[in-house]
Amino acid sequence: MQKTLLGAGGLALSLLASGVMAQTLTQAEIDSLGDTLTPIGAEKSGNAAGTIPEWTGGIGPDAGSKLGDNFSSNPFPDEQPEFVITAQNYQEHSENLTPGQIALFERYPETFQMPVYKSHRTVGYPQSVYDQVKATAGEAKLVNGGDGIDNFSHGTFAFPIPKSGAEVVWNHNTRYRINTKRWYMQAMPQTNGSYTLIKLEEEVGYPQQMDDVDESTIPNTLLFFKQRVNAPSRLAGNVLLVHDTLDQLKEPRMAWVYNAGQRRVRRAPQVAYDGPGTASDGMRTSDNFAMYNGAPDRYDWKLVGKKEIYVPYNSYKMTQREVKYDDVLKAGHINPEHTRFELHRVWEVQGNVKAGQRHIYAQRNFFMDEDSWMINLADHYDGRGTLWRVGEGHIAFNYNVKLPGYAIETLYDLLAGRYIALGMYTEEVSAPQFDFTPTYNQFTPAALRASGVR
Repeated sequence: MQKTLLGAGGLALSLLASGVMAQTLTQAEIDSLGDTLTPIGAEKSGNAAGTIPEWTGGIGPDAGSKLGDNFSSNPFPDEQPEFVITAQNYQEHSENLTPGQIALFERYPETFQMPVYKSHRTVGYPQSVYDQVKATAGEAKLVNGGDGIDNFSHGTFAFPIPKSGAEVVWNHNTRYRINTKRWYMQAMPQTNGSYTLIKLEEEVGYPQQMDDVDESTIPNTLLFFKQRVNAPSRLAGNVLLVHDTLDQLKEPRMAWVYNAGQRRVRRAPQVAYDGPGTASDGMRTSDNFAMYNGAPDRYDWKLVGKKEIYVPYNSYKMTQREVKYDDVLKAGHINPEHTRFELHRVWEVQGNVKAGQRHIYAQRNFFMDEDSWMINLADHYDGRGTLWRVGEGHIAFNYNVKLPGYAIETLYDLLAGRYIALGMYTEEVSAPQFDFTPTYNQFTPAALRASGVR
C-alpha cells in the first residue's frame, strides 16, 4: 500500500472529501510559506529516510552552461541510476509506484523500465512569484462547487495551502508560466514502432505580461494560445487559436481553427474536454494537452493525499541537442535509456465524472509534483473502470529562466498498445524562446489566415 503523508497543520489529507470548498487560511498557515513550507506550499524538509532531500531554493543559472539556441546543458551529466525497476522487480517497489506504472510493467514486461536516480529538488521561481503568492494566499475562492475560481485575477498558484482536490487541480492550471514561442514534435507510433512526425509551432501569451493588453478589461482571461501545424504537408498551415478563461462556466473557452485547404476560419467548440487533440489520430483529448487543461467542471475532485512516488523528473537527457527523435521513439513506449525517475512527494487527486455529465475518461487520477504543482503522472479509466491510458509528464527545470516544463509528454494506450508523444524539440530550429514578446493582435481570429499561409 502507498503511504498517505500528513500535510501542513497535521491534517490527514486523505480524509478530505470531494466538494470541500476553500477555507480561510489562518495567519499561521500563511506565515508557514517560506518557513516550514516552500514559498509556493511544498514541504521544505526532506523525508525521514533521506531519499527525498530538503528544498534549498532550487538550482540557478550556474548549474550548467548555455549551449546556444536556448539549449542548456544537463546539470547532472555524470550521475548513473542507483537502480532500475523492471517487470521482474517492480513488486519490491510497488509502495512508490502508481497503478499506471505497474500496468506499464505488466503490458511491456520485456522492455519497459524505470531507471531511478538520486533525487534533486531543482525547481525554484523568481522572487516576484514568491512575493505574490505570499501576498495573495487565502484570497482566491472556489465558486460553483469548485468549477470556477474568483478573487484571483492573474496571479499564480491560487491555493498554495490547498484544502480540497479542486484547489490542487487549480494550482496546476494557474501555475507560473511566461510568454513562450516554441517548435516541437508530436508522434503516434504504431505497434511496430513506425511513426510520422507532426511538426508544431506554438505561441502562448499571458495578459499580465503583454504590454498592449489592459488585463483589467479582461479579468477572467487566463491565456492566449496559437498552434500551427508545419508538417506533414497534408496538414501544414492548419492553425488553432484559443482564448482560455479562469472561470469557463462564466465565460467559456473560445477557440477557432483555420483550415489551410479550405482557407476558412471557423469557431471550434470541440477544442475542449474530450474533443480530439490536434492531429493526434484520436490518441489524446483536448484536455490531455499539458497533462490537463481547461474547465474542471465535469468532474468531482477528491484529494486522496500526498505520497512518495518515483516520477519522471530532471529529464535533461531528452533536452540535449544531440538527441534524435528516432533514439527516443520506440515500439510500445519511449526508450528507457533516455528517461530519468526520482523519488518525490506528489499530491494525488482523483476525478470522477459528475452525474449528468459525460467524458470518455470516467475517472482520472493525477499525481502532482509538490515543488511545481505540475502533473507528473496521470491514470485515465474508461466507463467500465478499466485503466485505459497512462500519462507521463517528464519535468525538466529551465534554470536559466527559472521555469519548469515538460521535456516530453507521453500518453500510453494500454488497450491499443500505442502511445502519443509530444513536446520534444531537440531537432527543431530552436529550443523554446522565453524572450517572446507577443501582442494581442497576434491572437485574434483575423490573424489566423496570415498564420496559416503555406
